Amino acid sequence: MYNKEKIVVNGFEHIGYEPETYTEEEMISRSASFYNWLDKRRSVREFSDKPVPKEIIENLILSASTAPSGAHKQPWTFCAISNAKLKSKIRVAAEVEEKLGYESRMSDRWKKDLTHLGTDMHKPFIETAPWIIVAFKRVYEFDQDGTKHNNYYVNESVGIACGMFISAIHNAGLVTLTHTPSPMNFLAQLLGRPSNERAYILFPVGYAKKQTFVPKLDRKKIEEVSLFFE
Repeated sequence: MYNKEKIVVNGFEHIGYEPETYTEEEMISRSASFYNWLDKRRSVREFSDKPVPKEIIENLILSASTAPSGAHKQPWTFCAISNAKLKSKIRVAAEVEEKLGYESRMSDRWKKDLTHLGTDMHKPFIETAPWIIVAFKRVYEFDQDGTKHNNYYVNESVGIACGMFISAIHNAGLVTLTHTPSPMNFLAQLLGRPSNERAYILFPVGYAKKQTFVPKLDRKKIEEVSLFFE
């Protein structure tokens, strides 16, 4: 993948890179296979409490961190929580926000659109799943001398990293869902995060509960999600 060739660009060392290549037939086969595998992924709300080794979670976070980011600032922090007491506190705080959301913040149309998913204000998966991973976006940084500077394309960068995180979870044989109680300020407070970090998505991660059921959904067809200009 990398070779011994080196050059200097704008005073910075660049190393040789040789991407893997395939025949056109192999590319078609690999792209179809990857799609068919990824199409099996589903958001799951029923978790087993079966433990998941910390090393797996570390590998998932490292996989997410291979994502591209604005100026390669990698503006994310993934907080991994397995402590039962802390998960309970997170659930209580999340359900407070969810209750307010369902009772006063969410429009009737929004709640109607969620009906077929079977969601409600109760989030037992936060306590049941062996791991809760909270992705934080780092809006700005401080230099060693205390100088503040903004990061670039933060939402885009963290969004890509979270997408890769979800794919890595699926690849490991685990399940997750994206949970975004609004507002999410309580997560920074409970986890003692600094002022430059804002909660982005909460992911419960673990094994699916036996006899898990998910909504019967249809994904949009290629002509509904794309346009080709040939």
